[in-house]
Amino acid sequence: MIFDTHAHYEDGAFDEDREVLLSGMKEQGIGKIVNVGASLASNEKTLELIRQYDFMLAAFGIHPNDAHTLNEENFKRIEALCQMERCVAVGEIGLDYYWPEPDASFQKVWFERQMELARQIHKPIIVHSRDAAQDTYEMMKAARAEEIGGVVHCYAYSKEMAKQFVDMGFFIGIGGVVTFQNSRKLKEVVEYIPLEYLVLETDCPYLAPTPYRGKRNSSLFLPYVVEAISQLKSISAEEVERVTWDNAHRLYRLQ
Repeated sequence: MIFDTHAHYEDGAFDEDREVLLSGMKEQGIGKIVNVGASLASNEKTLELIRQYDFMLAAFGIHPNDAHTLNEENFKRIEALCQMERCVAVGEIGLDYYWPEPDASFQKVWFERQMELARQIHKPIIVHSRDAAQDTYEMMKAARAEEIGGVVHCYAYSKEMAKQFVDMGFFIGIGGVVTFQNSRKLKEVVEYIPLEYLVLETDCPYLAPTPYRGKRNSSLFLPYVVEAISQLKSISAEEVERVTWDNAHRLYRLQ
């Protein structure tokens, strides 16, 4: 069975066929999915999804691109959602310098606050980091994130930086990008980092693997990611599925 550790099925891209798609997941070998909130609205939609599907779990948090929407009042709602039993992580949270707004200093305030929330409630974090490798790492070290644990999702940096995150006890999220012909850097990461620190993810509806690149992604495409990892590691696809399934359970502290 495959464990999709990071999906966004609340996204409007699934409005026309969400129920049909999700109802068939288990039959297609997708055993568990963590749906990840990124905004105030998507957190509430994620809550609706996990109430409807028993194989789905939740993470609640505010993406750095939505940091400007946070204030003390609505942060209380995030705190309440994160303490729910079927919430397995605080996320996705982090830093994103690809766009000029919100200001980096504002992103950092809420990244720190959400890491501290995770520490208080003893749950791991899902870290989003784009064009902000060093700042992300330094903030995590300052927050003693090695005591919190979690995953650097949709990993996009060097193998050397990946080792620094792994040395903190963090998992590395691998998705469809690893199948792209021009993804040399990520392929090097997969070859270099022990399988015991890799987890599968889609980030759907984004980042569909080859041969579906550019189309809507879903958990049903994860076998392509499994195959790519198996080739890079020179092991069977079955072993990739088995180990990443166990890794995801360790990441999210599930039985």
